[in-house]
Amino acid sequence: MLFAKSVSLSLMLTELQIMFTRRRTWAMLAAIALIPIMLALAVALSSERLAPGEGPPFLDRVTQNGLFTGFTAMLLAMPLFLPLTISVVSGDTIAGEAGQGTLRYLLIAPVSRLRLLVVKYLGTIAFTLVGTFLLMLSGALIGALLFPVGPVTLLSGDVIGVGEAVGRMMLVASYTTISMTGMLAVGLFISTLTTIPVGAMTGVLVTSGVSQILDNLPQFEVIHTWLFTHYWLDFADILRQPIELSSMGSNALLQLGYVAVFGSLAYGRLASKDILS
Repeated sequence: MLFAKSVSLSLMLTELQIMFTRRRTWAMLAAIALIPIMLALAVALSSERLAPGEGPPFLDRVTQNGLFTGFTAMLLAMPLFLPLTISVVSGDTIAGEAGQGTLRYLLIAPVSRLRLLVVKYLGTIAFTLVGTFLLMLSGALIGALLFPVGPVTLLSGDVIGVGEAVGRMMLVASYTTISMTGMLAVGLFISTLTTIPVGAMTGVLVTSGVSQILDNLPQFEVIHTWLFTHYWLDFADILRQPIELSSMGSNALLQLGYVAVFGSLAYGRLASKDILS
């Protein structure tokens, strides 16, 4: 038992080391950090000021309080850019190892297929957590540099201090990470179906896009609450006083269901698969 635990810990540390020493990982994290920077620069250099309610949510508040830069950037990144970077990581989990010919050697280590899947999945969650926190931190820093920073007026009309507002930003990053766990599980499963990482990455991104499209079509309203993208933008409930917990709980349960279903499918596929590379 102790040996198995040590192998798991060693495998997890190795996975994190490999992931966060890749140039590709740092390039994607840098691109994520640039989202609020580009947003803030565009707003700061614009000669026009948006009227209240004009443009994307929170954008009209950025010039009034720089802390809204992170919230606005997250809203803009959620539909496409975050899924794009996350699909690269999740699609590469198993397909990348198979494509490089290292999957067989990982399983000879000895490492069970279940343990390998768990470690790979946790690695993708680690990347997502770092990416979302980096986006919010970058937004806070560039917002403080270019715009005034002070007490934040929430969507409910209540006013909170800067310290509490930073805490809410961290909650938004955590909520976003939880929202992505279902998509990461889908990516893990798709990654077991191919030895071509690009194909897996594309499949994950297309799945995300289809889910978002269906979620915006009233004809498919009956399945909206079952789509893993349905609650992605509900982190706005964190900007209320008190924090609205109902959608957060529904989101967590939904993502857990996707993790259970697609995690099981991924294990079933990998367990029955002949590892030839």
